Amino acid sequence: MKGIELSKAFYEEYGKPMLEKDFADVLPYLAAGIFGSGSECFGFDDEVSSDHDFEPGFCIFLPDEDVIDRKTAFQLERAYAKLPKEFMGYRRSLMSPVGGARRGVLRTSEFFEEKIGSKTGELDKFEWLSIPEQSLAEATNGELFFDNYGEVTKIRESLAKYPEDIRLKKLAGNLLLMAQSGQYNYKRCLSHGESAAAQMAVFEFVKSAMQVIFLLNNSYQPYYKWGFRALRALPKLSLDAEIMEFLITSSNDGDNAEEKYYSIEGIAADVIDELSDRKLTDAICGDLEKHAYSVNDKISDSEIRNLHILAAV
Repeated sequence: MKGIELSKAFYEEYGKPMLEKDFADVLPYLAAGIFGSGSECFGFDDEVSSDHDFEPGFCIFLPDEDVIDRKTAFQLERAYAKLPKEFMGYRRSLMSPVGGARRGVLRTSEFFEEKIGSKTGELDKFEWLSIPEQSLAEATNGELFFDNYGEVTKIRESLAKYPEDIRLKKLAGNLLLMAQSGQYNYKRCLSHGESAAAQMAVFEFVKSAMQVIFLLNNSYQPYYKWGFRALRALPKLSLDAEIMEFLITSSNDGDNAEEKYYSIEGIAADVIDELSDRKLTDAICGDLEKHAYSVNDKISDSEIRNLHILAAV
């Protein structure tokens, strides 16, 4: 069973009755669900995932103390702690995982402040440029079981995707890095006899290409160890994941080097086609660097447009 399914079943059987029976007076101000850190919040959990930080828990989100006071929050914490310690063969953890509590009673403002540095989800353009993408992914993944107060839903909706100018800036920067590392430096490193440097260029190309594909899908890239799994599930350009795996897992010996170079150009061509189809570039060529600057030129906000092209990378 997937972690989200396990948590929702635990909530339905024990959490919901507890809240409705013992906290009916504050129920209009509560939200519950499971999202944040952990593979289960992305639906990426498997048998290996259950060896740590995997349990039948859920989050109860509270507004600030001017709405729900500390005493009520403490009572909710005690009630949550008294829920069954085992469910469907899984035991609830008695200790918080590294990085702090992931389940239980949480203040909405504190959760989002920890994830993105903003209690309300409101971000200025420079904060949007600097927040780690995995943090935005963790603030918007998973599932809300209910949100009577509406505060959590409002914040998650405001963070659901990058503002367009921010997306374009990130696209432009990563396109430029794709050009530099894959289209230019890979072959030059091989010409110098630097196979290790060539492989580093491949890694940089793949990292930037993955970022571009997530941006073209208006989706946040999660923590790197789940990047390929998330990439394969995207509606656009997900087939390039297999080619990227070949690039980073193969040597640069013999015919591999030529095949890898043409694979790099193939991914570049796929990206350029997508950019052109969406009218995100006016360049007409196979040079990703020219497309990077064309994308940057389409940014409406002059302050963002005039930042260094790599400012969002």
